[in-house]
Amino acid sequence: MREVAISTTPIRLGQFLKLAGVVDVGSDVRSLLESGDVRVNGEAEDRRGRQLERGDVVTVGDTELRVA
Repeated sequence: MREVAISTTPIRLGQFLKLAGVVDVGSDVRSLLESGDVRVNGEAEDRRGRQLERGDVVTVGDTELRVA
């Protein structure tokens, strides 16, 4: 599991995915979420505006990222 440090909380899921380098541009977030490959704390997520707090775990495919 890789930890991704953020400077302020909460952070939106779309912003977090860009910060973590999962997507290059914000427009790629929508298609990634529509694919059903994104989970937050074990639950499928399709909202890019989902608010994340420190300690949340975002899973994209086989990659796990913790908000730090």
